[in-house]
Amino acid sequence: MASHGKESTWLILNGKSAQQPEIREAVEHLRRQGHDLRVRVTWEGGDGVGLVDDAIAGGATRIVAGGGDGSINEIVAGLMRQAPERRPAMGVLPLGSANDFAHGLNLPMTPHEALALAITGDVRQVDVGKLDDEPFINVASGGFGAEITTSTPVGLKRLLGGGAYSLMGMLKAWNYQPFEGHMRWPDGEARVPLFMLAIGNGCQAGGGQRLAPSAKLDDGLLELLFVRHFNSLGELKRIIDELENLPQDGEFVRYLRVPWVEFDSNGAFPLNLDGEPRRYGHFRASLDRGALPLVVPKSCPLLLYPG
Repeated sequence: MASHGKESTWLILNGKSAQQPEIREAVEHLRRQGHDLRVRVTWEGGDGVGLVDDAIAGGATRIVAGGGDGSINEIVAGLMRQAPERRPAMGVLPLGSANDFAHGLNLPMTPHEALALAITGDVRQVDVGKLDDEPFINVASGGFGAEITTSTPVGLKRLLGGGAYSLMGMLKAWNYQPFEGHMRWPDGEARVPLFMLAIGNGCQAGGGQRLAPSAKLDDGLLELLFVRHFNSLGELKRIIDELENLPQDGEFVRYLRVPWVEFDSNGAFPLNLDGEPRRYGHFRASLDRGALPLVVPKSCPLLLYPG
């Protein structure tokens, strides 16, 4: 932490966004107001983790993740490598295409407002999800949803919004097979052919798909949504209706709130961790409670106790 009481903020900026004039203007404006704001830019994946180390060594009291959901995940990973008492507060400057975590927090989307909030806003301790040992702050989504977002440019939301017929056509064209898996949580289990799975600390993924509408970042619980496989257009339309009615359980869609869940897959199960693609044969998702100081807006919808 910073010595001699001076607030010092490091903005770790995704290199793709570094040349945007409005970001430069926002930084200069806040410096003129007297804020000690240093900027570092990432060049490739993994740089963010090392820059977190540099920021802490340099006395940062806040670190701002400037980028999309993947950039935020990298900064969280860097912070979680530190001892809890050494973690500075994390702010978010949303610069991605989806910005699912930032939208869930209800952060401002213009660079100047977002950066000003990140430097001056209230700090709250929030839970961090863990998939085995890898941290995630927002949502891990798997199955067909992960396949879509990593292998086609069409987001899940637009695909479902675009009608069940086109989705059925795609599934046939892809020779889609459901993912056979066995899930366990503290008071239950399910062996199901899965179409889709979401594990939420935050509330939305895939560019605005609200997969975990009851999610709170400070309640010690993960939201578990799973959608079982279907065989007909009628069943698919039923699923789309049931997804509209979350968090209610339906015939094909289940929604649970759990402190942990384990999953064994019969094959390599595709999962997006805060938007970054992975594959797993087995995983355990759990929470590190109150592990991260996060800068939040007033009346943040993702907090159980908004302050």
